[in-house]
Amino acid sequence: MVILGLYVFTFPLSGTVRYFLSVPLFLSLFFLLVGFILNIKISKYLRSVGWIIFAFYWSTQINTLYYYENGDIVNAFLCTAGVYLLIYFAYKDITSKAECLPWLAGVAGISGLIYFSMDYISVLKNSLIEIVARHSALIYSIFDKNIKVEGSLIWAGYDYIGNSSPTAEIIFACTAIQSMLLFVGLILPLREVNIKRRLSAIAFLIPTIYFLNLIRNASVVYLVGYRITDMNVAHNYIGKSGSLIALIVLVFLVFKYIPELYDKIICTINLYREEGFVERILKKVMR
Repeated sequence: MVILGLYVFTFPLSGTVRYFLSVPLFLSLFFLLVGFILNIKISKYLRSVGWIIFAFYWSTQINTLYYYENGDIVNAFLCTAGVYLLIYFAYKDITSKAECLPWLAGVAGISGLIYFSMDYISVLKNSLIEIVARHSALIYSIFDKNIKVEGSLIWAGYDYIGNSSPTAEIIFACTAIQSMLLFVGLILPLREVNIKRRLSAIAFLIPTIYFLNLIRNASVVYLVGYRITDMNVAHNYIGKSGSLIALIVLVFLVFKYIPELYDKIICTINLYREEGFVERILKKVMR
C-alpha cells in the first residue's frame, strides 16, 4: 500500500485526484464514526473497513507531506508509519475485544471529520490561516517591530527591512488545528467521563494550544527573518521539537484531570499482548 502511494500518487496531486481521494477519506471516517457510535455486532467490521480505507488514503499523502513542506522528512516518516498502524488497528478490531478499540475509532472519526471538512471548505480554511498569520505577527511585534503581514504572507527581520521576498507563508498546517482537534478527538469519545469534565478540558486546551502555536510561528519567523538559520531547520526541527514538548506536557496535564484518557492510552499500547491469529502463526514460525 505504501509503495503504491509513493509511485502512483506523486507530488503535486492534481485537483481532480485530490477531489476523488476525498471519497475514500470521508467514507473511512464515516465508517469509523458509525462503528464507534453503534454498539452492535457488525460495529467492529465497520471500524475495520474504516481503518483499511483510512490507511489507503494516507498512503497517497506521503509524497505530498514531504514535498509540500520543503522536504519534511519527519511528517513523511510519521505518515508512512501511520499507514501500518492503521492496518494494525483494523486487524485488532477483528481479533480483539479491547475496550479502547471503539474509542480509537471515535478519536479518528470525530477529529478527522472536523479537520478534513475545514480543509475542503476553502472559506473556513483561508480565514483561519489569515487569522493565525495576523496573530503570529502581533505576538512577534511585541518584541520586534520589523514585521508586516499580508494575507498569509509574513515579512520579518531583514526581509522586512530590505523589502524583499516574504520570510514565511502560513499554511493550514501552521494553524495548530491538527493538535487542537487531536485533543478534541481524544477527549470527546470518553463515554465514561461526564460531559462537563470533557468540555472543561477542551475549553482549556484549545486556547492554550492556539497561543503556544503563535509563539512557535513567531519564533520560526524570527530565526529565518534574521538569517539565524534556514526555514528547514527552524520549522521542521526547532519548531516541531518545541511543539512536541508542549504537547507532551499538555497530555500529562490532561492525564491528571482525566485519568480515564491515560487508561485508554495504556490499553492501546498493550494491544499487542492480545494474541490474534497472526501472533499465533508468528510464534509457531519462530519456535
